[in-house]
Amino acid sequence: MLPIRDERLLPLHEKVLEGRRLSWDDGILLYDTDDLNGVGHMANIVRERKHGSKAYWVRNQHLNYTNICNKFCRFCSFYAKKDGPAAYTLDMAEVEERVRAHIDIPITEIHIVGGIHPRLPYSYYLDLLQTVRGVRPDAHIKAFTMIELQQIQLVADKPMEDVLADLRDAGLGSLPGGGVEVLSDRLHMELFDRKLDGDEWLDTARTAHTAGFRSNVTMLYGHVERPEERVEHMVKIRELQDDTGGFLTFIPLSFHPENTDLQHCPPPTGQDDLRNVAVGRLMLDNVDHIKSFWIMNTAPITQVALWYGADDTDGTIQEYEITRDADTDTRQALTRAQLVEMISEAGRVPVERDTLYNVIAA
Repeated sequence: MLPIRDERLLPLHEKVLEGRRLSWDDGILLYDTDDLNGVGHMANIVRERKHGSKAYWVRNQHLNYTNICNKFCRFCSFYAKKDGPAAYTLDMAEVEERVRAHIDIPITEIHIVGGIHPRLPYSYYLDLLQTVRGVRPDAHIKAFTMIELQQIQLVADKPMEDVLADLRDAGLGSLPGGGVEVLSDRLHMELFDRKLDGDEWLDTARTAHTAGFRSNVTMLYGHVERPEERVEHMVKIRELQDDTGGFLTFIPLSFHPENTDLQHCPPPTGQDDLRNVAVGRLMLDNVDHIKSFWIMNTAPITQVALWYGADDTDGTIQEYEITRDADTDTRQALTRAQLVEMISEAGRVPVERDTLYNVIAA
């Protein structure tokens, strides 16, 4: 018996079986239907067609070099004003200390992001990369959102192509996907009007992809966005991916409202998490990987998400800080054994990867 209750999904199911692209209207229906299991079933078809039963993970460390930020996004609990009591900016000795603190772990990826600090010079960003590379020469450095790249270009006073070349020479390997939030003009004006708008974000990503960098791309859901804005976000990402092929992974990020201007919003449910993973897998046919970020979705939801379209869990995640201030109970790291157990208990096959999805061990 076909595990689809909502008959409106049957034409979508046929498209999925035939490998045809879903439309805007299809995306709206995926959010409208109450047949979440039917949506998950279709997403799992795509997921297993691409990856079988593999579930990827990486040994990684997060490094947040500053929490000082002049963008003041209403959904953010991480930023601090430059004179605030909790404000910090790491100097190079502190950067080296944080990287060396985990030198006994065979980390293959260093993930570096920070706030938009208005007073950091161009040399800081180059020194940051060089310092990390000096301690971990074999690790892949994934650093700087498109928003950070805009700030780096501003202080460099150079064309973006030249900035990217300098960053590559200093050790940059690829780009993370954060900072895009939702590609919606309405939400941009309401929640994060000091940051890049959607077109500017897409243009920056296009430039980075053209320069040879791969990146991820996120979508922040569960605040005041509408279903049609989520679909619009995915369609715009899909269109850019058709042109550049630069996106590695789509990462739906669950909003944590605690200690933000939007703390009145109810947090997303586990069903919301699963639906956004599944819709992402179905709409983004040209993006190879869909991640359920366990630190935000929780390990149990991520285990289920591996059957709702996700093929990636992220990784061991040493020192993640972005949502720590919003949810101090969120666990910040898993050991290799715990991560492998989480995947295996879900009935999937754990596969250790590097940043670019080269297999390290299965």
